[in-house]
Amino acid sequence: MFSFQYYTPTSVIFGRHTEGRVGELVQKTGCKKVLIHYGSGSVIRSGLLKRIQEALDEKGISYVMLGGVVPNPRLSLVYEGIDLCKKEQVDFILAVGGGSVIDSSKAIGYGMTNAGDVWDFYEHTRQADACLPIGVVLTIAASGSEMSNSSVITKDQGMVKRGYNHDVCRPVFAVMNPELTMTLPAYQTACGCTDILMHTMERYFTNGGNMELTDVLAEGLMRTVMKHARILRDDPDNYDSRAEVMWAGSLSHNGLTGCGSDGGDFATHGLEHEIGGMFDVAHGAGLAAIWGSWARYVRRDCLDRFYRFAVQVMGVVDAGTDTDAKDAVALKGIEAMEDFYRSIQMPTSLTELGISPTDEQLQTMAHMCSVAAGGVKGSAKKLEEKDMLQIYRMAVQSC
Repeated sequence: MFSFQYYTPTSVIFGRHTEGRVGELVQKTGCKKVLIHYGSGSVIRSGLLKRIQEALDEKGISYVMLGGVVPNPRLSLVYEGIDLCKKEQVDFILAVGGGSVIDSSKAIGYGMTNAGDVWDFYEHTRQADACLPIGVVLTIAASGSEMSNSSVITKDQGMVKRGYNHDVCRPVFAVMNPELTMTLPAYQTACGCTDILMHTMERYFTNGGNMELTDVLAEGLMRTVMKHARILRDDPDNYDSRAEVMWAGSLSHNGLTGCGSDGGDFATHGLEHEIGGMFDVAHGAGLAAIWGSWARYVRRDCLDRFYRFAVQVMGVVDAGTDTDAKDAVALKGIEAMEDFYRSIQMPTSLTELGISPTDEQLQTMAHMCSVAAGGVKGSAKKLEEKDMLQIYRMAVQSC
């Protein structure tokens, strides 16, 4: 087991109609002017944006608004938000939406409190000193950004997708009403469940030390998400299942499921970021499309973890402890996970994802992934550029 520091300062307000408390929550921060940051028409059509405005009006809180966030949020809108916030002297950002909106808000928050180009942080050429305080009204259970220190932004020029982690961006509060996720298309719900699972698996498949309690929490979270993802596939208005998935999303990425590990693998996320950057695909779907190939490629270097995952999470029958028997169980666990993805209409290859990259494009993605990682990525197995390329090639067709 590794030593760890667990930091989760976000206040969670969870349950029905909790968005009505936004005015009260913002007022407690003592801010003077709010940026309401959001995505597209869904928050308008549902009436959520109007309810948020009314809650702020009731408390006499001034605000300006900036919509237009898209999946794989763009740096150009971040720059626009920074300019708007400076002009309007904004001192608090309220993200109304899912992970893309929250990540864009965090980037704007960095840009408001640090001199220079905010993209420097995502290129890891310097570190942020501060971030404007952020509150969240969550509408999509997926990224866990509402409680995490993570933010992922795509630079328009070249569609370069990069992430940056720093505790100063963790939101002050997160309002979570599971009812707000009921209007999501089935595909988005499935993508969200996949992202939640992946945030947990990235911390689970590691070498060098683990903590039994953390493992049990992670395994329970994964089983719970899979159970309720199937329920939501057939009954999208099931409040209890929406609630289970929403809370799992927060716990999967606030650090809880990584306590005692080496910090996590996150190679699958790195590989997907290049897919998302080049082809602008849904993040959860991209993760599902690449995971099976990554898992097969690295499993022998992390066999005990894959064996435990197969037995404890996927319900594969324990078949003995010699290496060949454990490897057979590990493979069945990977296959079972891919069967789950297919059951919620998630892809398990790049072809099923709807893209047909050339080998030159695969080489470009592998190179970019390696550069973003500083040369090597992973814990289950340390991946160099040649390994990344092989995984991409494996993922073109389903295994």
